[in-house]
Amino acid sequence: MELSRNVALPPVRPVADFVGSEARFMVPDYKDPVRWNNRIVNNLLYYQTNYIGVATAIFIIVGLLNPLAMLVGSMLVTVVFAAFISLTENQRQLQRFKKDHPTVCVAGLLAACYFIMRMFQLLLVFVFGITLPLLVVLVHASLRMRNLKNKLSNKVESIGIKRTPMGLLLEALGQEQDAGS
Repeated sequence: MELSRNVALPPVRPVADFVGSEARFMVPDYKDPVRWNNRIVNNLLYYQTNYIGVATAIFIIVGLLNPLAMLVGSMLVTVVFAAFISLTENQRQLQRFKKDHPTVCVAGLLAACYFIMRMFQLLLVFVFGITLPLLVVLVHASLRMRNLKNKLSNKVESIGIKRTPMGLLLEALGQEQDAGS
């Protein structure tokens, strides 16, 4: 619980700073991946609240365009994750069930494969609803050049004075050494 008290979202950055007249964009130098990575990490930290809003809006728009596909796709992903967790925790019970009921297992496997193949189109809509916002965030973070406010805010994050959800995520992904550079 101590961790959640120290973590806060930064403020929403003004539209002019995010994509408007104050924003400066430039194609990154692909020959210098360290510098490009630093730009992405620092922009992810600085604009994280804006990115959460944009990603949520895109996810909702995709969901409104095809609500059944998003609903079924999200349920399918949830079921797959729940089944994976359940199966990995109860391996002995699963092995015993397979030995005692081989016909049921084969029939269940075939039915699951058929179901997944029929739901693949719906799953693709859900995956599109997840990947499109991530792509938009990555493209913006790659192209948006940093400004003085961005650099100062990232220094505060990197020395640990202020913790943010994106800072914790980047730290978990092993990118904390680049934050604030």
